[in-house]
Amino acid sequence: MTGKAKPKKHTAKEIASKVDAATTNRGGGKAGQKDRTGQDKGGHAKFECPHCKTTAPDVKSMQIHHDARHPKTPFEEDKLVNLHANHVADSSTSRPGVRGSFKK
Repeated sequence: MTGKAKPKKHTAKEIASKVDAATTNRGGGKAGQKDRTGQDKGGHAKFECPHCKTTAPDVKSMQIHHDARHPKTPFEEDKLVNLHANHVADSSTSRPGVRGSFKK
């Protein structure tokens, strides 16, 4: 006969990480779609491709996208649309992807 299985013990670090993962908005799904695309409040996507309107967070990612999707046209950094340049920060509303609210 074999011995009884011992229950697993969870560490405080493991439990805290599970609570954090369950309660923090990571910007996924429909709730984070505006944040990912950069349409509302600037979002995390900073640059927009002038050819297909795909967004990217930085110039290097946009260059990788451009080389993969538009290989026949040369990459021109000055033609990228900066979505954050047109955005005016409003500190009276909460920001997506950030814990807590910043409402006055």
